[in-house]
Amino acid sequence: MVDDVGVVREATGEHRPAFFELFFDLVFVLALIVLAANLSATLTWLSAAQTLILFLAFSLVWALTSWAADTSDLNRPRGQVQVFWVMTGSLVMSVAVPEAFDGRGRLFAIGYLAIQLGSATYLLITGRQQILRIRNRRILFWVGISGVAWLAGAFVPGTPRTALWALAISIEYTAAVLGWPTPKLGHSVGWEWKLVGERVAERYRQLLIIALGVSIFTAGLTLSPDNYTAHRFAAFGLAFAAAVLMWRIYIYRAGELLPDAIVASANPSRFSQFAAVSHLVMVAGLVLAAAGTALVIDDPLRPAHPAWGAIMLGGPALFLVGRGMLAYTVFSRVSWTRPIGIILIGLLAPTFPVLPQLTIAALITFILLGVALADSLNFGIRPGPAAPPQLPS
Repeated sequence: MVDDVGVVREATGEHRPAFFELFFDLVFVLALIVLAANLSATLTWLSAAQTLILFLAFSLVWALTSWAADTSDLNRPRGQVQVFWVMTGSLVMSVAVPEAFDGRGRLFAIGYLAIQLGSATYLLITGRQQILRIRNRRILFWVGISGVAWLAGAFVPGTPRTALWALAISIEYTAAVLGWPTPKLGHSVGWEWKLVGERVAERYRQLLIIALGVSIFTAGLTLSPDNYTAHRFAAFGLAFAAAVLMWRIYIYRAGELLPDAIVASANPSRFSQFAAVSHLVMVAGLVLAAAGTALVIDDPLRPAHPAWGAIMLGGPALFLVGRGMLAYTVFSRVSWTRPIGIILIGLLAPTFPVLPQLTIAALITFILLGVALADSLNFGIRPGPAAPPQLPS
């Protein structure tokens, strides 16, 4: 059949991610590592908000590129051009991250807008199906609006830039949630994206693996070879154990049955887009966890500053929030182990001035172990088939 970027695919073509998409993901490994490192190095409430803005920008680029791949043949050069363009722009954005709110703001904004405007324009020009050309016209319309705020923010320093970029990314996410409503073109509906359940589910799982890898990479990079101590090695071991446990918590049942849930949904494309939200929350939690890992390994015996403690607790807690959202998306219900785990992690907050960071990290790991064991023993929810909720088109 003829696909949407003008290249031919067989009707029996693969419904799994193309090998080329794994190459594409390498750029986002770098992006997440840089975000986590930057957050741990300049940890304030303002820098946390700024990191969130940058994270949301990278996430939207990844999501739109991954969704568009269902209507492209990434095994052929014509389908790869757009992805290479995105990779180039994402590298520019990653390089700019450490000073995105200082001297490299223009570089970040230009890289981001080049990706969004360039990708949508390329798919608009090369597309053969009218409905998909209209889809990219809608995206261009909204990026044109948000682009004003992106560019304006790039030319002003400090807090005004943060406010303008927060406005820009809010516009884009609001537009995406509403289907990019555009005068005379209406709004996009889920089936226009033609998302293939098995392929999209595998892409989401690959994204989670990338984010888990960021925690491990960050731990390894922070464990400096010229300062080996037993406490630092213990912190490194706890970081690895936490990553393993979060992988187990993710994949058990909901992560495993996500492809079945997409197929069982009355609106698979719309369901796939809703599932992206839960994965976005989990990846954000893993980036926070990576930043917290760097703080603990750097000085395991130091009492946690409130901002540091918030990062240490916020990462695993946010991961469990996203995992609960995924469980509801797949089963229409949530295991009680998720809110219990979140509450227990929150109860560690009063220990910040008293306990060393290493002890807090150990307690967090034990809570994650308890959640994983409860899942394995089916204490939280009875196992059953995927039963996704009804979603609007």
